[in-house]
Amino acid sequence: MTPHYTLLIDNSNTRTKFMRCTQVELMAEQRVLPSAKLSPQLIHELLDGWDYDACFICSVVPRGRDVLMTSVGVPLHVLTHQSRLNFSLEDYEGRATLGADRIANAAAIADGELPAMAIDLGTAITYDVIVDRDATSSFAGGVIAPGLASLTQYLHRNTALLPAIDPQVTVTALGQNTKDALHAGSMIGYLGMVRETISALCAELGEKAHVVATGGDARIVSPQLASIDKVDALLTFRGMLKLATLQPRAAFK
Repeated sequence: MTPHYTLLIDNSNTRTKFMRCTQVELMAEQRVLPSAKLSPQLIHELLDGWDYDACFICSVVPRGRDVLMTSVGVPLHVLTHQSRLNFSLEDYEGRATLGADRIANAAAIADGELPAMAIDLGTAITYDVIVDRDATSSFAGGVIAPGLASLTQYLHRNTALLPAIDPQVTVTALGQNTKDALHAGSMIGYLGMVRETISALCAELGEKAHVVATGGDARIVSPQLASIDKVDALLTFRGMLKLATLQPRAAFK
């Protein structure tokens, strides 16, 4: 019997990632397209050879979402705050504007140790907190801040002489040339921002949260910060898998 596969699509500002899942697990293979280059033809070519009979889309790019919706050719569900969730949004007044990526990340941590915090270290940094309220996992709120690339690219774009750099961990704060000074400033400032944001959130919660990091810069940041308990590169997809299986069949159209 042919397995039932759902196509999961994570459409972010930089990259659009595709995976498949069954009702219980993610498949190993992942395929990727630059979000700026999404087109029906490229999507069809990328997905050639994959079987699936439903699609679950997590998108923060309206244009990308629209292209994807017309390209997959199967019943689909687009994740929003109105989707069936494994946590409550009742105490979050901004639920209507909560990004789909943040919803998926929150879903990934909602069934585990609480309080929990998902940190997505990408183009932007998002911090999303789930707490236990009356034995129910509840979204408590979060933080949005500039990502590492944003910090470095801004200086290059808006100054005459500062070069573009590829951010990396620095071993000294005393830069001996312009590039080293930029590396020190961006990385030390970035780590400090993440550290202090986690600290402020935990202080407001009144206890240490279980912190899970994901996103492209998690591998750089996590070894430098003891407050991050775990790195999970597939965190968003794990949340999407949980939520895809929760939706009633009628939610896929």
